[in-house]
Amino acid sequence: MITKDIYIEELVQDHPETVAILMKHGIICIQCGEPIWGTLGEALDRAGIKEYEGIIGELNQVASKTTSGEIT
Repeated sequence: MITKDIYIEELVQDHPETVAILMKHGIICIQCGEPIWGTLGEALDRAGIKEYEGIIGELNQVASKTTSGEIT
């Protein structure tokens, strides 16, 4: 399960399919072309996003679909 405490580098390594969601919300990540360190929560704060439950829900939804084999 993805939480605000997951490190960005762990998130994109374990779930590269989440990069599109990060980019959609203005979160730059390693695979987006610029290194970023720290947690998802810290990245969301830097982007000025205070209400991030919806984004975390999107990330979990995409990650669970690929983990269960629904998306290839």
